[in-house]
Amino acid sequence: MVEPTGYVPGAHAIDAYGSGAFKFAGMSHRGSILALPTGIHAWGPERFEEIDVASLEALFALPKSTVELLLVGTGNDLVPLPATLRTQLRDAGIRFDPMATGAAARTYNVLMGEGRRVAAALLAVP
Repeated sequence: MVEPTGYVPGAHAIDAYGSGAFKFAGMSHRGSILALPTGIHAWGPERFEEIDVASLEALFALPKSTVELLLVGTGNDLVPLPATLRTQLRDAGIRFDPMATGAAARTYNVLMGEGRRVAAALLAVP
């Protein structure tokens, strides 16, 4: 797994996704992203199996109740989250909804536009 260093402060809609990249905030980022209410981070996981509690450290570091719902873009297909991650999210008071990355990006935009406290962990898709 590659450790990312990129960060763009602020909440931003996802303008486009695909070809291994995302477009947001007038820029393009190659690789996965973690979109939080505080900003969008380059995100290390490249495959679903790399999504774990450690990969979501920036989410868990936020003050409680900053995020009410985490959308997890699991790639081209829906994959259920591992039990340990589901437990951590529940313990932190964060609901979660895994879905294909495209659906997660579109849902994130709608919920963010409604002013919901939403975050998205999105695996890049080809």
